[in-house]
Amino acid sequence: MTQPEEQHGAPVRAWRPTLQEVAALAGVSRATASRVVNGGAGVRSEIQVKVRQAVDELGYVPNPAARALMTRRHDAVAVVVAEPESRVFSDPFFARQLRGIGRELSASAVQLVLLLVTEAGDYAQVGRYLAAGHVDGALIFSVHNDDPLPAIVDGLGLPTVYGGRPGWEPTGAAPLYVDTDNRGGAQAAVRHLRERGRQRIAVITGPLDQASALDRLSGYRDVLPQADPALVAEGDFTAEGGRRAMAELLDRGGDDRPDAVFACSDLMAAGAMAVLAERGLRVPEDVAVVGFDDGDTAAQWASPPLTTVRQDIEGMGRLMARLLLTRLQLTFDGNTGAAAGLAPVVTPAELVVRASS
Repeated sequence: MTQPEEQHGAPVRAWRPTLQEVAALAGVSRATASRVVNGGAGVRSEIQVKVRQAVDELGYVPNPAARALMTRRHDAVAVVVAEPESRVFSDPFFARQLRGIGRELSASAVQLVLLLVTEAGDYAQVGRYLAAGHVDGALIFSVHNDDPLPAIVDGLGLPTVYGGRPGWEPTGAAPLYVDTDNRGGAQAAVRHLRERGRQRIAVITGPLDQASALDRLSGYRDVLPQADPALVAEGDFTAEGGRRAMAELLDRGGDDRPDAVFACSDLMAAGAMAVLAERGLRVPEDVAVVGFDDGDTAAQWASPPLTTVRQDIEGMGRLMARLLLTRLQLTFDGNTGAAAGLAPVVTPAELVVRASS
């Protein structure tokens, strides 16, 4: 009979330890050992200590499939981004938010499952995956107002937290979300430009089927309620969208061009600044520019460095994950009242003044 090999003088086990062995070593029943391994609910603390010592001594690793059947937990969360992958992997906003989500989930030993919605057919595929019970909950961001994702997760009863204030009317309970103060941040940006003596302040919006874009446009209009409609151009939160919108604003205005522009994302601000340079216009001498996000590459390394509204993108990702994990734990513990009492979180937005304004 072949003996287990030795490593540093100690025999190496040739088999995987079982839960029955853990129970025997701890002097408890298999059912008690299982309860401890899967959370310890209803087991005295001294018994939990014995079982965990046996787990450590034997090197026992729980079977994830069996654990999921017993606890109805999968220790996995779906992160659904309602944008094409070309944008998700090129826009620093998504990288920073995913980094925050990933770090928070990892700290709780929860797996992140990334699902991208690139085209209409992807919704059915995402819905089937979520309905199959692979995950405990979902984090969803960059949702547009006509997006079917909210109806899909509502129909499944899947615990969900949204990134950004939802722009639709909920049919059931109010959705949980984490957002920044988009409206207040936009107000601060436009007030700053007005205090610098700018007279024709334009705005490049995000896509107006998203609540964040509408909130930033509302903040602009709060400060400039009588602004010329010709000073409003719609973008799409991309650099190319900023380029198109800035060219449109300059072509519309002729000699009466804007002397400042509030671009509702840093990438759009970068695109706008590129067009201004191509047209021979100096920033900020001829046209002051303010962005929104305070993304590392688009803001601090712009030329000149970009004045922008800072939102804590990575921190918002962490808060999204933390809020969902709290809701899941309360639900698993049977505390549905406390889970239902959780509230959305809105983080502050801060104007960061640099050389572009």
